[in-house]
Amino acid sequence: MVFNASRLNDVRKMKHDTGFTLLEVIIVVFLMVLVLGLATVFFARTLSSSKLNATAREMSATIRSAKSFAEIHGEKQIISIDLDSKSYGIEGKKSKRIPSSVAVKVLDPLTGEIANGKYQIILNAFGGIEGGTIVLSQDKRSVSIAPDPVVGSVMIK
Repeated sequence: MVFNASRLNDVRKMKHDTGFTLLEVIIVVFLMVLVLGLATVFFARTLSSSKLNATAREMSATIRSAKSFAEIHGEKQIISIDLDSKSYGIEGKKSKRIPSSVAVKVLDPLTGEIANGKYQIILNAFGGIEGGTIVLSQDKRSVSIAPDPVVGSVMIK
């Protein structure tokens, strides 16, 4: 068996060259920060959109609840929407707030667009609804809550 000194030096070099360089570590950290930054921007946009959708679902659920209450008890129910203070609710019950970032207006079939003041939607005991379409908007998105005056159903568009 012959001892080869150059071979021993090659083995020692390989042991020292197995780590990462500082440049490689910096590049990986930079890419991670870039991906996290983009994910944060995407998530922030999704959050504002979910506020609009949640508000529309809550308002339509309130209208459906009032409709059921009117049919069960045989008396009309009134939903009041205060466009100035951005709140709504069934009269005589606790009102709910509309987020400040969500704009609200009503498209009434008789009087046109209403953007301030108070507006009432009347739900009759026999199932009909008297009121216009509620339009919620935020940034460039908008959602409409359209009640059917004859059947009394509520559609979110």
